[in-house]
Amino acid sequence: MQRAALLDAARSLLSEGGTDALTFPALAERTGLARSSVYEYFRSRAAVVEELCAVDFPVWAAEVEAAMAAADGPEAKIEAYVRQQLALVGDRRHRAVVAISASELDAGAREKIRAAHGGLVTMIADTLGAMGHDEPRLTAMLLQGVVDAAVRRIELGAAEDPAVITEAAVAMALRGVRG
Repeated sequence: MQRAALLDAARSLLSEGGTDALTFPALAERTGLARSSVYEYFRSRAAVVEELCAVDFPVWAAEVEAAMAAADGPEAKIEAYVRQQLALVGDRRHRAVVAISASELDAGAREKIRAAHGGLVTMIADTLGAMGHDEPRLTAMLLQGVVDAAVRRIELGAAEDPAVITEAAVAMALRGVRG
């Protein structure tokens, strides 16, 4: 229960203040634990980040997968893939991972994040393969780049409304995969 409370506090800190806010004293204060107790659960900030990714990313991936499964036809699946990821930008779990993606992570944490994103790419690559793309994995990675750019634009609080960014990303993705 303490570990879950620490992860929840870490999500909140990252969502509210980015990576600078994720400190062991802040985690201790949020959870009511002694600072030394936080070190019993996590050896470093990177370890907290690594566990957040291990716990939260499968949930997001399942949400994207469910949205795709509910869609009818390959283009609708691609649209669902883009829309669901951009809808998650407002979720504090997603905001936490966006915040940590810019932080100083050790090689293990970076690899776990890459592997988790690889699962999303594989998910859409299958759909692109069914559409007849010669290089479905490459196309999927480029499509994910469009999603990532839209996420960054929304997270930065761009002048455009998030709905406008989402529509532009969906349109770009669909035009791009149609070739």
